Order: sequence, then C-alpha cells, then structure tokens
Amino acid sequence: MSAASVEQPFDADEPFSLTAIADEIMERHPGYRVEIIGGHLLVTPSPDAPHARALTDLMIPFLAAGLHGEETAVLQNVAIKIPTGAEDYCIPDLVVVDADVDDHLIENNAYDPVCFRLVLEVTSNNWRDGLKTKVGAYAEAKVPVYVVVDRKHQRLHVLTEPDGSEYTSHRVHAPGETVTLPDSVGTDVALDVEQIIKAGQKKSD
Repeated sequence: MSAASVEQPFDADEPFSLTAIADEIMERHPGYRVEIIGGHLLVTPSPDAPHARALTDLMIPFLAAGLHGEETAVLQNVAIKIPTGAEDYCIPDLVVVDADVDDHLIENNAYDPVCFRLVLEVTSNNWRDGLKTKVGAYAEAKVPVYVVVDRKHQRLHVLTEPDGSEYTSHRVHAPGETVTLPDSVGTDVALDVEQIIKAGQKKSD
C-alpha cells in the first residue's frame, strides 16, 4: 500500500478536517480509496484485475441466494460510518445491507452500521489493514459478519460475534473448504474457498 501525498489545503484559522483531506486526495488521485479509521487516513491504490475478479466471483453466491431483492441488497463500495472517531468511516469491497439502506444515510455518503449485515474485504498489498485495523473498526460498529479474502496467505477469514473492539469468533478457512456463512446474513450462503482464492491470484502466481 502506498499513500498519496497532498498539500495542506486549509487556512490556519479554519477547523481541521480529515474528511476534507480525504476528499482532496481522492480528487487529485482518481481511483484511490481513502478511509478514516481511528482518526487516521488509510489510503489504498486502485485494485488490480484479480482483486476485481475475486469480487465478482464472490457476488455470485450472494446473488444466487436471493440476497439482492426486497429485504436485502448486495452492493460494492458503500461507506459505513464507524464509531472510532467523529469523522471515521470505512468503504468495504462488498456489503450485504437491509433494503432500506437509503434511509440510513448519515453524512458524506456514509451509512449507519445498523443496516449492515455483512462486510467483506478482498486484500491487496494492504492485507494487514484488513486483518488488523479494520477488525476493530467493524467490531466497534457491531457488524455481525466480517469476511476477509486474504490473497497473500490464500485464506478466507470469517469473523462473527462482535464484542467491543474485537470479534469473539474468528475462523480461518483454506482452499478445499466450503464455508457456510451465518444465517444472520439473511439466508444460507456457501463460499468455495479455493474458487475465490484462485480468482484473486495473479496469473504469474
């Protein structure tokens, strides 16, 4: 992961705003994702094609299970407001949310975590963020299910039962396993770990 540099765009007499800095970075560096966690900026470059391929393959079982319909929606890159700081938010790669998500907009295109049933991240060079930094953020937001596709170590992590700043259940799955997600997502969803990991690998791998 590399961070984009940005000049301080604010007058010394104006209130300090991480949100304004995040907006400035995204404006100057199209395709970069900027999140605020614990009062710190997390800047991620544009994902590569295998990342996008894994994400597309991941959507298929959620859609096949009927989770994109009247009660729930399966969406990409929807920001969730997190309680770790006044301006904090994350932008998961994939989410399952209540169908009335539009009614839960808080600010800056970030939505109330109460309507999120699942968040999912496909890691890039920033795999430590997905497995460390964001675990606490999503747990604090009380997101019931957090799934991480760890492309570096070729594992699928399923975290459930948020308690404070951690998840009390953290299961790691390897290729060859089929993982059934908790029914709190809305229905049974089975993920083929090998298929997902293979989709996320670069051809040279």
